[in-house]
Formats: sequence, C-alpha cells, structure tokens
Amino acid sequence: QVQLVESGGGLVQPGGSLRLSCAASGFTFRNSAMRWYRQAPGKEREFVARISNTGGSLQYADSVKGRFTISRDNTKATLYLQMNSLKPEDTAVYFCNVPVDVLNYWGQGTQVTVSS
Repeated sequence: QVQLVESGGGLVQPGGSLRLSCAASGFTFRNSAMRWYRQAPGKEREFVARISNTGGSLQYADSVKGRFTISRDNTKATLYLQMNSLKPEDTAVYFCNVPVDVLNYWGQGTQVTVSS
C-alpha cells in the first residue's frame, strides 16, 4: 500500500532553516509528481510546492517562493523540502502528497514551529 512518512520538523527561530523529508513506498515514485502542503492551526490545508516526476518542473506558492526549495531523489524514493529564512507564519504541520490512480495519499505530517 502507498505510504508516505514525513520527518525533519521541529522548533526553529525566525530566519532559521529546516529540511523536511518524505520517504515514499508502495507506488512507482519515479513516475509520480509529488507535492508538499501545510496546515496551520485553525486554517485550511494549503499548497506549498510541487515537483514533476523527473524534477524538471517546479511550482511554489507565492508565500514561499525564493525561500523554499522542493527536490527529490528517485533512487531513494524520497521527497525533500529545504526551508530557509523561516518566518513565524510558516508554522504549520507539513504534509507530502501524491495522487495514485484515483486516490489522493497523505503522510501523517511533521510539525514545524517558527518562534523565538
């Protein structure tokens, strides 16, 4: 079955950096576009970034452009999100996402808290 396991979250000061990882299994990772989403307390889940199956096409939410970088390692079936210049408003649970056939799959999420 499809499994997505996020890691790398934590508490960081404003201006700091974190690198999130998402280990994928149960589907053909190298053939699948992948996405990161986030959900802050009391808010709806929002799109953060998308990467094509080859990594040649990247998309970002305006709120993270220039600060976050999505990448992937198809040999390790792992998705990454490098987050720099973090702001308090980046505080959220971060999820990786993949559509497989007609279903949408999510990981359990990893908490990122940006606070001094």
